[in-house]
Amino acid sequence: MSTPRRVLVIGGGAAGNTTTILLRRAGIDVDLVEAKDDWNATAGSGITLQGNALRVLRELGVWEQVKASGFPFGSVGITAPDGTVLHVQRDLRTGGDDLPATVGMQRPRLQRILIDAVRASGATVRLGTTATILDQDADGVSVRLSDGSEHRYDLVVAADGLGSATRAQIGITDKPEPTGMAIWRVAAPRPVGVERTDLAYGGPAFIAGYCPTSDTTLYAYVVEKNRDRASIPTESYAEEMHRIAAAYGGAWPAITATITDPSKVNYTWFDRLLVEGSWHRGRVVLVGDAAHCCPPTLAQGAALSLEDAWVLAQMLTEVGEWEEALFQAYYERRIARVRPVVEASVQIGQWQLDGVRDADVPGLMARTMTMLRELP
Repeated sequence: MSTPRRVLVIGGGAAGNTTTILLRRAGIDVDLVEAKDDWNATAGSGITLQGNALRVLRELGVWEQVKASGFPFGSVGITAPDGTVLHVQRDLRTGGDDLPATVGMQRPRLQRILIDAVRASGATVRLGTTATILDQDADGVSVRLSDGSEHRYDLVVAADGLGSATRAQIGITDKPEPTGMAIWRVAAPRPVGVERTDLAYGGPAFIAGYCPTSDTTLYAYVVEKNRDRASIPTESYAEEMHRIAAAYGGAWPAITATITDPSKVNYTWFDRLLVEGSWHRGRVVLVGDAAHCCPPTLAQGAALSLEDAWVLAQMLTEVGEWEEALFQAYYERRIARVRPVVEASVQIGQWQLDGVRDADVPGLMARTMTMLRELP
């Protein structure tokens, strides 16, 4: 009887959790290590999940929970800063006609659903733990963890995010670069009548928008030119976001009135990252934000990470040998899909920064999203 393969997954976000669940389903032994003691179970405000993300969540077996927890909708509105609706566009169902175009949900709720699925899979989970030493040879990787334990694995999957320490450990020198924009986000009660995402371009922010996340909640955001974080005291976050959002009409006055607690407001720069050439070195392979990251102008960050994990798990479980050619094929399959999304997401933001008022933002969005209807 052959010894089951062993995989270490570094990082317990969307990509790492998904990889773990799918590999365990195939009978592969998986250890998951996550640096945060709380498994990031409470961080974040909301998340917009489009159809191609929902398709992967259905494959994981958690779609019914996501559907029950979130707010499905099928269109996006473009408004003037005063709230006047200028255009309503039906969203493409990128996950297929049997799934909603979009589901908004509270990000901590999605994380808890995935955590429960990882626990149920039988994976070994170590929280508050990182991989400190990776020592590779032709057959696998010897790993020392921050708790002092040492382990041997056939493969290491690096899902440790935008600032991936694993990426640097294996000699990939690419680093995220700021795009020049930053976003203020907050979770808030959902005003009556808000049943989709509405986006306002212009006013004091480049973009002001919101997404319903349940029957009673939404998350709202405003995008501006990035500022030195040190120049914005965290205790002023609510005041800063309130000041910008107060210029917008429609549903915004009801939302803005609730922006009072600075601890509930998140300020983040937009970054871009796209590792070119390959996403692996030997038996260590990158997934999700460790390999690529784009501004949320197309709401595809989580979706691309989920797809990476789905594709990699499929490829690992369909072949007998885990060889160099497999990992290069994974990269080539994914880069053809990820690159246009990253480039489009960055371009939409750049048009705003450059003040290009006649930019074909809806057209670029539609062309990119149409591509995502195909299986990853």
